[in-house]
Amino acid sequence: MEESDKDDYIQKRLNKILETRIESDRETLDALTDLSEFYTENTLQSRRNLRSQIERRSLAINENFLEQFRQVKEALDSICSDIDSISASVESMKTQLNNTEEHQKDLIREANSLQAENSKLLLQQRIATGFLARFQLSVSEHQTLYGVNRDDPITADFFQVLDHVHQIHTDCKTLLQSGYQTAALDIMEEMTLHQEAALERLYRWTQSHCRNLDTNEIGQLVTQAMARLQDRPVLFKYVIDEYSTARRSFVVRSFIDALTVGGPSVKPIEMLAHDAKRYIGDMFAYIHQILPVEKENLMMLVKMCDKDITEQIQLAMTNISDGVCHTLRVRVEMILNGEKDTIVLYSISNLIRFYQNIINSVVKGGQLEQCIADLQAHSETCYLSSLTYQVKQFLHGPSEHKLGLEPPQTDLVPSRSVGKLLNLLKEILSVASMVEGSKSDIIKIVSCVIDPLLQSIQESASHLPTTDMAVYLLNSLYQIESALTSYEYMEERLERLHAQSDAQLDTLTSEQASSLVANLNLGPIYTVLQSSNSQIEQRHMQIFMSKLDSFLEMPDILLLPQVNLLLSGNHRTTVQKRSFNVIVAIYKQIYERIHDPASGYGEPEGVFSKSPEQVAEMLCG
Repeated sequence: MEESDKDDYIQKRLNKILETRIESDRETLDALTDLSEFYTENTLQSRRNLRSQIERRSLAINENFLEQFRQVKEALDSICSDIDSISASVESMKTQLNNTEEHQKDLIREANSLQAENSKLLLQQRIATGFLARFQLSVSEHQTLYGVNRDDPITADFFQVLDHVHQIHTDCKTLLQSGYQTAALDIMEEMTLHQEAALERLYRWTQSHCRNLDTNEIGQLVTQAMARLQDRPVLFKYVIDEYSTARRSFVVRSFIDALTVGGPSVKPIEMLAHDAKRYIGDMFAYIHQILPVEKENLMMLVKMCDKDITEQIQLAMTNISDGVCHTLRVRVEMILNGEKDTIVLYSISNLIRFYQNIINSVVKGGQLEQCIADLQAHSETCYLSSLTYQVKQFLHGPSEHKLGLEPPQTDLVPSRSVGKLLNLLKEILSVASMVEGSKSDIIKIVSCVIDPLLQSIQESASHLPTTDMAVYLLNSLYQIESALTSYEYMEERLERLHAQSDAQLDTLTSEQASSLVANLNLGPIYTVLQSSNSQIEQRHMQIFMSKLDSFLEMPDILLLPQVNLLLSGNHRTTVQKRSFNVIVAIYKQIYERIHDPASGYGEPEGVFSKSPEQVAEMLCG
């Protein structure tokens, strides 16, 4: 290189150095900092040795670097060794992985198969769980149905479980139709056993409850139990029998307590034994009071039953009510046998008949119905016997051998015994007429009094002359008719009395007509009239006409004295009219005979100044 070029180069370097900003050159600062560490003295020797020091320091640094690099190389060699080992391991793992992958495919296929099987099993498990829930009882339901202990009470849950059992049994029919006969039949058999066991337990509980029902109320559970037991008629009947037996004992005790003990502010019925009618009435009233309550309770017991159990209810009510029969019969018969007053006995008979009708509407059949019927028949016998005895006392008096009434008096009116007896009859009939359906009683009572009375009247009148007997009988029959006219159901009796009265009126009319014929001297004339060839003598005719004129002026003058003793004005009028008609008829025959030209009588108008019509008008009106 030329000198000028060197100078330029140096100049450039120098300028470059001079232009350099050492404070901003980090590398230069670092180099100077390192230099300051070993270049401490700026001497000639130091400057001469600087290069060698730098080189030694550089060598030391390189050696240090080499040492460090050696360690790195050794580390890298170790790493390479490890990498080779890892590579070998990787290859091995790769080989194993390939093998595992092949094996895993089988596992995956098997897992997929197992997964599908698991899904199927889970579905079957759900189906089985649902099936068991639908067709099997749970543990809690089983405990509820059978009870943890034997004496556990029945609860509302029991009936829900029993409904579940019944539903399972019903669903098994659908299961049978679906082709699962074996399972369905097994489940049905199991449910049947559950039902029988549950109903047996329910029966024992209900029976025990009904046995003590006088201290317990009929609750909802009992009525539900009876509704379930109606499907088992035998168990249902046993429960009803147990209930009716318990209630029968309660009713008997209650009736006896009412008779002997009484209640709050209520005297015992036995204290009224002196008042026969009220005593018997209170006994029947108490029975009538408790029996509808018992029937209402019984109907409440079976209110949820949906089958026809009318017969069981009727039998239960008869069983409940029959317990009072003996106590009632003994007391009523004692009163009936000891009472002598016919009116009281008849009132008791009507009272018994009244309660017989209303009690029979509550309880049909059974001993109580028969007991009341017997008591009613006995009471009827008692009052009829008492009435018969009183009739005999009125008719015959204290003497049992006396026959008929006392002899009729001269006025031919019925004896006082007839009036007293008819007054007794009126008293009884006044009671009977107020009783509904008393037709049979009235007829029997009237027959019991009137038949022996008529017989006694006939016996008393049999010793009288014909006219007196007819008047006496008519007066007696009139008095009897007057007593019976105002009462119902007497039409037939009154017709018979009218027929008897008509017979006596005919007799009395005949006697009166015969008396008129005799008094008017019609005997000889009537005899002539019977013969068509004979003529009436003039003197007989004159006597007849003379007496006839007097008779027409005062018709009553020729009436029999007994006719005026008739109590009935209608009877008097009837006898008078009928007998006068007889005279008018005879007069008409005489009049026609006299006016007959063939008879040979001259100037009949001079003999008979009055026509038959005029005579009839004057006598009969």
